[in-house]
Amino acid sequence: MIERYSRPEMASVWSEKNKYSKWLDIELAVCEAWHKKGLIPKDDIEKLRSSSYRKDIFEETLKITKHEMTAFLKSITINLGDEGRWLHQGLTTSDVWDTSTSLQLKEAGELLYRELTTLESVLKNQAIKHKNTLMMGRTHGVHAEPITFGLKLALWWEEIKRGKVRLKDAIKIISVGQISGPVGTHATAPPDIESYVCKALNISPAPISNQIIQRDRHAQFVTTLALIAASLEKIATEIRSLQRTEIREVEEPFTKGQTG
Repeated sequence: MIERYSRPEMASVWSEKNKYSKWLDIELAVCEAWHKKGLIPKDDIEKLRSSSYRKDIFEETLKITKHEMTAFLKSITINLGDEGRWLHQGLTTSDVWDTSTSLQLKEAGELLYRELTTLESVLKNQAIKHKNTLMMGRTHGVHAEPITFGLKLALWWEEIKRGKVRLKDAIKIISVGQISGPVGTHATAPPDIESYVCKALNISPAPISNQIIQRDRHAQFVTTLALIAASLEKIATEIRSLQRTEIREVEEPFTKGQTG
């Protein structure tokens, strides 16, 4: 992400650190599930709980293996003994990768939802404040009939409310994980392992999967963001038009010393 155009909170969600932290969370949750089933001994799970990955080993190994998951596992097991063999037990790469992506999208979606809630509140308050502020209504940019600035703001307010409903649904759709092994048959990772892990991660298990979480979920999330972005673009473009020198019905805040 371009730092200048990224809010720190969102940049953090999509950072390498957060991504690999979630990979480790998933791997350890799977180990906990196997421990509950009696596969991993108590001494081993206690050692695994304190494990971490080393970025230097990861980057060094990745140059050789050209495989992100094997490099990641090597960066963890290098500091472990025999207990390291339990990591990735019964999994395929997509079990970790796709579940991690779901966690990141959920995290990003919830952040956007909070920001939309703030915007909704601002638009509501301003719509009420300007319910009697007269301005010219236009069709195709040409004067038509008088309206109030509050009406314009109320339209935006209502549109953002609809966007929030869509986003909430999209977050629910994407908040799924899979721990089903190669090709999704659960032959190497029983459904109760998946249920345990997803509950620990506060997401739902995908009802059916193959090697991946199905991409229509991601498509719904992205198209929802596109609709919200279109609403924001409409608002921004209208504000820009209304603050033209020839119109000057609104003004953008300008701080002391600001240029351009």
